[in-house]
Amino acid sequence: MNVLARSARAAIKPARLARFYASEAPASTEALRLTFVVPHKAIYKGTTVQQVNLAATSGDMGILANHVPSIEQLNPGVVEIIESAEITKKFFVSGGFATINPDSSLNINAVEAVSLDELSLERVQTALAEAQRNAANAASEKEKAIAKIEADVYEALQTALTK
Repeated sequence: MNVLARSARAAIKPARLARFYASEAPASTEALRLTFVVPHKAIYKGTTVQQVNLAATSGDMGILANHVPSIEQLNPGVVEIIESAEITKKFFVSGGFATINPDSSLNINAVEAVSLDELSLERVQTALAEAQRNAANAASEKEKAIAKIEADVYEALQTALTK
């Protein structure tokens, strides 16, 4: 630290201590606004929902209105959207991010997402077996890593479909 900065700090009068109060909290909202997108389309765009459950790297989360703001990396797994007491939709995502905002909005940006209704357990099991064979027979470390990632995604798909 130079001499001028040290001298200036010593010469400055101490600031008066002032008391500040927290601003009034915004009115709580009972609705969560969801925007859920993949690169080629918006699945939900500012839609009001009751709750969203997702698999993040920090653990499984249930998100309601007025949730603590956070940014979460998504694991391959299910995103469950509870629109109302009667309507629940489930999507498998291969990865992405969820941003929980202070205004009770949730943005989910996924690499890929598919409705669980569109998936076949038999096809997933067949593809998983093939990915595991490819990982075991891979000639290079790169091929082995690619096959292992593919197998991990198929295992997560299989788990999602059997729950």
